Amino acid sequence: MHLSQLNRECLLHLFSFLDKDSRRSLSLTCRQLREVYLDPCLWNLLHFSSPCQLRWDNYVLGPSLRHLTICWYSSRVQLVCNIEDWLKSSFQKDICSKHENLVSTFLAHVCHMCPNLVTLTLSGCAHITDHDVVSVLQSCKKLRSLRLENCVRITDRSLQAVAVQGDNLEEVRVDFCRNITQAGLQSCKEARPVVRLSAERSADMIPDSKPEEKEPLRRALQKFLQYS
Repeated sequence: MHLSQLNRECLLHLFSFLDKDSRRSLSLTCRQLREVYLDPCLWNLLHFSSPCQLRWDNYVLGPSLRHLTICWYSSRVQLVCNIEDWLKSSFQKDICSKHENLVSTFLAHVCHMCPNLVTLTLSGCAHITDHDVVSVLQSCKKLRSLRLENCVRITDRSLQAVAVQGDNLEEVRVDFCRNITQAGLQSCKEARPVVRLSAERSADMIPDSKPEEKEPLRRALQKFLQYS
């Protein structure tokens, strides 16, 4: 039996065992398989291991997406992206400029196209901001799990959004997010006592400083030693 002779349910089942690249390659062989590839039901889970993968044309966003993970475990995150903008050299800023808006732009598309998202995990996404988190919480009302790890621009404002918008949230993790404070965590716990809130190391880390603050070099060195 030829593959194209299988019914749509069987084809969807077969496609579900393939990775994103294999699905796309198979979809280029004929129109029938292309239609299966584009079926939103196939794309209920997406995992990306770097922001650059968000540029690739090997996935489909749609209302069936339930679980989204973007994890970037790279030395570049620690040594370049995690540095405060005003402390970055021109070379470091140039590196960041090539990818700093990728995750935020992608999350904006998720807000418009994936209202049924249930879990969101972002790790090493140093350039996402509170605005991105707030937008997701406002648009994806069914979100039950929000996990943020080593997202250095995230502040207590995201926790405030959890308190206001997170009606269906069951779990929130803000691990190694240095601009989260103990006061922000306590306020979130009081507003959402049923939410499992975790913040490994976050409130104990050195928060961002401003250019006018004293001893910026000492603080920058301390942060570098924290991440190294």
